[in-house]
Amino acid sequence: QVQLVESGGGLVQPGGSLRLSCAASGITFNTYVMGWYRQAPGQQRELVATITRGGKTNYADSVKGRFSISRDNAKNTVSLQMNSLKPEDTAVYYCNANMPGYITYNFWGQGTQVTVSS
Repeated sequence: QVQLVESGGGLVQPGGSLRLSCAASGITFNTYVMGWYRQAPGQQRELVATITRGGKTNYADSVKGRFSISRDNAKNTVSLQMNSLKPEDTAVYYCNANMPGYITYNFWGQGTQVTVSS
């Protein structure tokens, strides 16, 4: 039914770049706010970035100026371009779809690992 599938994670050196992608199916994509969250081992999940149907974006302070979120409503995809990566960015990154005002309509992908290390 509802599926959010992330891809693009991997191992990268500090200062490097990585691009994550999320393909959504089973939802009316253009009615959802899309987002990226991340969770490091032993830490709570935190918001990284969100984007509305109209393209309004929001970023965590820790990634402003380094990460960029975008969406393609025609292809039901959302991406996260990550530049100037730091070891602190190491985490499992999750794609999220949320319909504002509806607690039930909140979906997650399986996650993709991003490791930043020299």
